[in-house]
Amino acid sequence: MRILIAEDEVELARGLKYLLEKNKFTVDIVHDGADAMDCFEYAEYDVIVLDIMMPKVNGLEVLRHIRKCRSSVPVLMLTAKAEVEDRVAGLEAGADDYLPKPFATKEFIARVKALSRRNAGYTDLMLSFGDVQLDCNRYELSCGQETVRLNNKEFQLAELFLQHPHFVFSANHLMDRIWGQDSEADMNVVWTYISFVRKKLRQIGSSVEIRTVRGAGYSLEE
Repeated sequence: MRILIAEDEVELARGLKYLLEKNKFTVDIVHDGADAMDCFEYAEYDVIVLDIMMPKVNGLEVLRHIRKCRSSVPVLMLTAKAEVEDRVAGLEAGADDYLPKPFATKEFIARVKALSRRNAGYTDLMLSFGDVQLDCNRYELSCGQETVRLNNKEFQLAELFLQHPHFVFSANHLMDRIWGQDSEADMNVVWTYISFVRKKLRQIGSSVEIRTVRGAGYSLEE
C-alpha cells in the first residue's frame, strides 16, 4: 500500500512516514501543494494525506485538482484548522475524512488503514490465492498448518501479488510501487525481495509461486 503525505511541517511529516512504514506502508512525503500535485500525476496512491495550509498551493486546491481528474483515491485532510466551516469546506471539496491537529498517532494510523480498505482492490484483511492466505493484520503468510511472518517489503510484495494474481508486474513498476520515488535502493533490490518471498512460499509448502516472465516481469501463479 502506498501513501502520499503532503505536510509542510518537516518533522511531523517524517514522524508520520516512520509510523506508516512500521505498519507496512510505502510512503512518499512532500512539503508543498505543487509537489503534491506533481506526485499525484506521476504515481498511483492508495491514500493521500493533505495538510490545508501549505506553500505554493494549499491543500484544498490540491484536493479539488484530484477530484477534477475524476480520481477516487481516498483523501485525509490533516490540519490545524479545526473550525466547523473549515471541515465542511474540506468535505465539500471531496475529502473522505478530516483529522485536526493535535491528534493521537494511533487514531491517525487507524484512519489511514480504514481509508485504504475503502479503496478498490483492498477490501479484505485476509487475501488468498490457491493454497496460500495472507493475513493483512498479522503480516503472516500461511498454507495449511504452516505459517511464516513477513517483513515490511516482503509483505507489500505478497499483498500486491495476491491482490492481482496472474498479472505481470515489471521490475520498474514494483520498484516504484513498493520502494517509492525517493528510494535510493538499486533495482536489484526487487529481485532480492522476490527471492525472499519465493523462499517463504517454499518454506510453508505452497504450490503457489512467483514466476519470472522473460522480458516482462513477474506474476503470481499456481
